[in-house]
Amino acid sequence: MRREVKNRIPPNKTNDPGGGLTRGSNGISAILPSEQLSGRGIANSSDIAEVRESLNYPSAKKSEGKILRPQYKDILRDPANSLHLISHPPVPQNASPKESEAHSSRISRINKFKRILQASSIPLTELRDSSWSGIPEEVRAMSWQLLLGYLPTSSERRVATLERKRKAYLDGVRQAFERGPSASNTAGPKTTTSVQARIRGLDEALWHQISIDVPRTSPHLKLYSYEATQRSLERILYVWAIRHPASGYVQGINDLVTPFWQVFLGSYITDNNVESGMDPGQLPKPVLDAVEADSFWCLTKLLDGIQDNYIFAQPGIIRQVSALRDLTTRIDSGLAKHLESEGVEFMQFSFRWMNCLLMREVSVRNTIRMWDTYMAEEQGFSDFHLYVCAAFLVKWSEQLVKMDFQEIMMFLQALPTRDWTEKDIELLLSEAYIWQSLFRGSSAHLRNSSGVT
Repeated sequence: MRREVKNRIPPNKTNDPGGGLTRGSNGISAILPSEQLSGRGIANSSDIAEVRESLNYPSAKKSEGKILRPQYKDILRDPANSLHLISHPPVPQNASPKESEAHSSRISRINKFKRILQASSIPLTELRDSSWSGIPEEVRAMSWQLLLGYLPTSSERRVATLERKRKAYLDGVRQAFERGPSASNTAGPKTTTSVQARIRGLDEALWHQISIDVPRTSPHLKLYSYEATQRSLERILYVWAIRHPASGYVQGINDLVTPFWQVFLGSYITDNNVESGMDPGQLPKPVLDAVEADSFWCLTKLLDGIQDNYIFAQPGIIRQVSALRDLTTRIDSGLAKHLESEGVEFMQFSFRWMNCLLMREVSVRNTIRMWDTYMAEEQGFSDFHLYVCAAFLVKWSEQLVKMDFQEIMMFLQALPTRDWTEKDIELLLSEAYIWQSLFRGSSAHLRNSSGVT
């Protein structure tokens, strides 16, 4: 007999904001748009000042500082101008034959991408095929923008398109944040966030939730603790939300901005690793504006394909969780039966996997590698992600079948992926590809919740 679920959730167990589940009358309640999260009864969000106190932002030490590329103005105009700046360091003298081979292989891959990206009309099919197994960081920013359809494939249209799209975003920011009287003339240094919102004419409930979530975004990475980064993320999320009233802002979308922001910022820096030692506030404003605008438009492209995940009641996520349960039954019936016998509902742990695209389970850097493959797939962030989640769950099968309910829930809330490398992600993607090849198109794991195929 199936065990009762709702009374078996560990007491006082709270899930991390933005990606988990909160307890409802039936033991589960989904993350809802900001209106519902903030509460429709909050008229003036006067508690914002209590939630978001004055923060002490870190200051980058000069010794930590990354170097802005001298040619950044050329890259701003056309990202293809960065391709001829790519240099290949020589193989270390003490390198092993295996290391020398890996170095040579990497150079060959970079040169292959350069050839594709320097074409007057970029062959998207070839770019997708090459991207599936990973995109070199030197060419990732431009490749992502092409794969998402943000950049045109025609080199002749690229410069004009970038200028137009970036201007459109910056105009949207000005319109969104300058609806009321001038904030600079009205707000004092001690003005609370809620008062600033009213002065600017902002949607206070929406701004309330965003202002809470942004400081929580990737808190373990120094890049996201800088004021310039947080203000940029706030603008991206707010403008996106007011342009998409059907969904509004939903917790978890803040995570989805970070791979774009990080990759695009790195394209202007000599060292692509910008997770630390890089205070964006020290960069020229045109660079920050471009990173912000490009991140906004690419986030929009991504979310356009999975918007059912974020509209009221989040039906897209409900369907995916149901499909994951059925797919797991096909792949590993022993695990599926054990989870059922222990009263574990898939919604309790996999909602976050769908809502945040596994970003709470793996590092941003590993997410970036995973997104290379997602963008190479036709429906990578929806269909292929389902198979990745199945491969991810089944990976822990040997441990899970030995656990009881509470142990399972605790384990799935804090999976041991801290030390995962790119190789672990590539193995996961390969396993997902196998499951997709075997089961895609099968009605057995795509039936709806009523069991009708």
